[in-house]
Amino acid sequence: MCGIIGCLGPKPIVPILIDGLKRLEYRGYDSAGIALVKNGDVEIRRSAGKLNRLEQVIATNPIDGEYGVGHTRWATHGRPTEENAHPHRDCTGKIVVVHNGIIENYLELKHELQAAGHTFETETDTEVIAHLVEGEFKDDGLENAVRRSLKQLRGLFGIVLVHADDPGKIVAVRNGPPIVIGLGDDEFFVASDVPAILSHTRNVVFLGDEEMAILTRTGIEFTDYGGQTVSVSPQRIQWDPVMAEKAGYKHFMRKEIFEQPWALQETVLGRVYEEHGRIFLGELELDDQALQSVEKVVILACGTSWHAALVGKFLIEQLARIQVEVDYGSEYRYRDPISNDNTLAVVITQSGETADTLAALREAKTKNAKSIAICNVVGSMATRDADGIIYTHAGPEIGVASTKAFTSQLLALNLLALHLGRVRNELGADETREHIDALTHLPGLIEQVLKQDRLIETIAKQFYRSSNFLYLGRGINYPVALEGALKLKEISYIHAEGYPAGEMKHGPIALIDENLPVVALVPQDKVFDKMRGNLQEAKTRGAAIIVVSDAPRDAFEAFLDRDTDYLIPVPSTHPLLTPIPMVVPLQLLAYHIAVLRGCDVDQPRNLAKSVTVE
Repeated sequence: MCGIIGCLGPKPIVPILIDGLKRLEYRGYDSAGIALVKNGDVEIRRSAGKLNRLEQVIATNPIDGEYGVGHTRWATHGRPTEENAHPHRDCTGKIVVVHNGIIENYLELKHELQAAGHTFETETDTEVIAHLVEGEFKDDGLENAVRRSLKQLRGLFGIVLVHADDPGKIVAVRNGPPIVIGLGDDEFFVASDVPAILSHTRNVVFLGDEEMAILTRTGIEFTDYGGQTVSVSPQRIQWDPVMAEKAGYKHFMRKEIFEQPWALQETVLGRVYEEHGRIFLGELELDDQALQSVEKVVILACGTSWHAALVGKFLIEQLARIQVEVDYGSEYRYRDPISNDNTLAVVITQSGETADTLAALREAKTKNAKSIAICNVVGSMATRDADGIIYTHAGPEIGVASTKAFTSQLLALNLLALHLGRVRNELGADETREHIDALTHLPGLIEQVLKQDRLIETIAKQFYRSSNFLYLGRGINYPVALEGALKLKEISYIHAEGYPAGEMKHGPIALIDENLPVVALVPQDKVFDKMRGNLQEAKTRGAAIIVVSDAPRDAFEAFLDRDTDYLIPVPSTHPLLTPIPMVVPLQLLAYHIAVLRGCDVDQPRNLAKSVTVE
């Protein structure tokens, strides 16, 4: 989950490294540091805390060099202190390493290295890498020293190294966490994520597992761990660099909430043929025969993507009539799941690099399951491991709390469910056309929802001092209640619980009093009257009610108090699409409450955007 940036080229290096780290700070912000090589020496600047503290250090004690690396940390081993901040060095001070991941056998290696005379300065697992390479460095180049060292490491890691005695060279290695190589004009970059280098180049190569890149001033060599040349195909990233900037918004999260109409439009663009009632998923790879043979679908995901998966269960079972299981990526591989060649494993991951989700995908594949990745990042590991891909095309999402990536995932799941339904002859053309028509109108509907921003801010001012929230939904909108509660927890640090409304009386109703706001998702569907009954039960016990609904306020007059309760109106849509307009007010509510509480919206404590370690 840490951020890595490296650069080798003719331009001043420090501004490039700092700018790259700013674009990667969502990956970790416990500490930061940079290292530069100049005239055969290495200089390092580090600091605990967020990147602005490192900038202050550099302003007080400037640094310069011919090439270098930088790092922003999300702590796993070792406290978030200046001493534990990357980059780390060996005993000579000539070798510098930055690292994302976990070295599982670091304590064993550390004890061996200490016995051999190496002195350690930090509590981290990363430092063992520098000392290992120090011991293996000979006259055959840094890359070969790294190759020999890799044989001794266990774990998942992305590593970038430089050695002052092997000048003009940066070595990058991947085994799990992402490493992307940028190809510029007379300059080369390495990073843990695309936004770090987008302002310099859109031409990139994503390293695969157990692959290495050796960057020099004359070019880049790609090999496997054994030194054999690896054939690569550079990809061109379509994201505009400006898309990764705040563009006048106070926070990335707010910008990304308001980008959702565009993101939804991009997700559906070119994939629906309304006239013929067909869905076109060009990168799915699995042909009609393969999809017709599917007897069970298992959807694997973590966090917000898991909530999308729960919605996906409703969609696929209703539209394609296939049994669906939903499992946490972090749990799936630790039991003995039943799967075969008639199982379709669908993994949902914004980054495509979530370690638990990738492990679950690989477990499913060992049991011969067919696989599809729903993902936002082109070339990520999930898209390489899966048989087929559905890209969400949401653009870069920098805020740690996912918003536009989630709604784009929901739309992608709709497309997949429709496609499965048509291929398996469970859906007719007319029904599909009706659904497609609703899909194409979603961006405009979300624009309408976003116009409720001031109302939602007013509601936030009423409730931001609350200590607990209860979110209720039924059917396909129960997962949205879970997502709303998660958003509030993530960025405001308020305890919130999502619950099926019908289950409220089986326990949570004991918690309800005048101090517990209840947020309810109440579309005009087949359980509309039941939801109103559930809310009356809550109101009888003194709760303040916040309703999100496409029904008029008159429908709730029996129990909504005009002074204490609120209705957030949303437009009506197809019943299976209601989670998309329903979740947007919950995103905005969490956002405004977090701002009012003075929380760091984009970088909430203890969290990182992409969890690339177990």
